[in-house]
Amino acid sequence: MTDSPVALITGGGSGIGAAVARRLLDAGHRVTVTGRGEERLREFAEQLGKPEELLTIRGDAADYDQVRTAVAATVERFGRLDTVVANAGYATHDTVAEGDPDGWRDMVLTNVLGPALLIRASIDRLKKTRGRIVLVGSVAGHVHTPGNIYGATKWAVTGLAENTRRQVTEYGVGVTLISPGRVETPFWDSYGSLPPGRLLTSDQLAESVVWAIRQPAGVDVNTVVVRPVGQPV
Repeated sequence: MTDSPVALITGGGSGIGAAVARRLLDAGHRVTVTGRGEERLREFAEQLGKPEELLTIRGDAADYDQVRTAVAATVERFGRLDTVVANAGYATHDTVAEGDPDGWRDMVLTNVLGPALLIRASIDRLKKTRGRIVLVGSVAGHVHTPGNIYGATKWAVTGLAENTRRQVTEYGVGVTLISPGRVETPFWDSYGSLPPGRLLTSDQLAESVVWAIRQPAGVDVNTVVVRPVGQPV
């Protein structure tokens, strides 16, 4: 077990993050998941039978001290760090011309600052293992939609992925941006309903994330856009 790879996933207690965690555990990885909801994390661990290979940590992805603490706790528990997955994020589902600015600050901090903090907190460890950074973006970070503040945050993540790759590739660290289309997750809870049309499941998207993580040594898959068939934009 001491040589099995280790991943840290932010926002890992539900949805895409939880699906990725389950698949990595099934593949023999050791996994840390973080999230703001302690009860949600506890329920997730209980659903899996509280395996020794899983560490759950309550923490805010936009708080640097808490992110550093999660990285340190992961290394203390498992002895190494091979992959980080910046998955924590959410949408206010409003627009720049008609939305409520009160909700924008936390969304921008979580969606944009959060991944940058995770990279900064983990990069020294990832250099040692020649590991991988996975950033969960969105199709909304490649396609403009009217007034979409959430989309603007994901455009920032798209840029962050390539900017990071250009710096860390010399250390042997890979960077992958996974940009999903519409996925059936708790992301839509604040929207009030699921959008029309076919949606990906969290498990389907997790397959793409794990595929990128498990690429052979020396292979760097950089941008993966995953839409459900039938989503035109």
